[in-house]
Amino acid sequence: MSPAATLVLQDVSVRVGGRRLFQPLDLTVTAGRITTIMGPSGSGKSSLLALICGTLAGPLRPEGRVLLDGVPIGHLPPERRGVGILFQDDLLFPHLSVGENLLFGMPRRPGTATGGRAARRQNARNALANADLAGFFDRDPATLSGGQRARVAVLRTLLAEPRALLLDEPFSKLDMELRGRFRRFVFDHAESRRLPTLLVTHDMADADSAGGPMVTLACAETKAEP
Repeated sequence: MSPAATLVLQDVSVRVGGRRLFQPLDLTVTAGRITTIMGPSGSGKSSLLALICGTLAGPLRPEGRVLLDGVPIGHLPPERRGVGILFQDDLLFPHLSVGENLLFGMPRRPGTATGGRAARRQNARNALANADLAGFFDRDPATLSGGQRARVAVLRTLLAEPRALLLDEPFSKLDMELRGRFRRFVFDHAESRRLPTLLVTHDMADADSAGGPMVTLACAETKAEP
């Protein structure tokens, strides 16, 4: 497991043409802590997460600095930033089995005790068993329930060994009973792995369950300085 890290945002915003989506944000998220980001629709919450993980696209441009454990990561491609993200949709690959979905993002370290093919497959099987999905390695994702698919999506993200975790409303499409259980599943894993975590949500129950600080993005209605 990667060592615990701290995620720091310094004067961060997203620019569209001559304006910012939200007022510049300064924020520190410590290891194992879940910080909730809230704000009205269109305020830039999802764009903020895209800025952090390196997938900001189109006319949107990043501003400010993002540091992970004191090291700037804004210049790195997404796959080298060490940041995992979960979305509303599970985005499992339909042409791969459940186990192959998990193996897809797992680090490959040929010649080591933990990174060889057999070790990686066993690690995936162990993760499934710990998530009450023992025996699901060869299952087709299309045969899974919504809750099972959600758990597989979380495991795939965590097995990639991220050093920070972003949650873009991953609970919003689940029914209330499943939502509570899955929310706890995600938060417990984030805390046990000591991942600095940012949660974007519209639901105050999500924020209350996260138990950490809450930040409301302030819309930037005036033009940014050129």
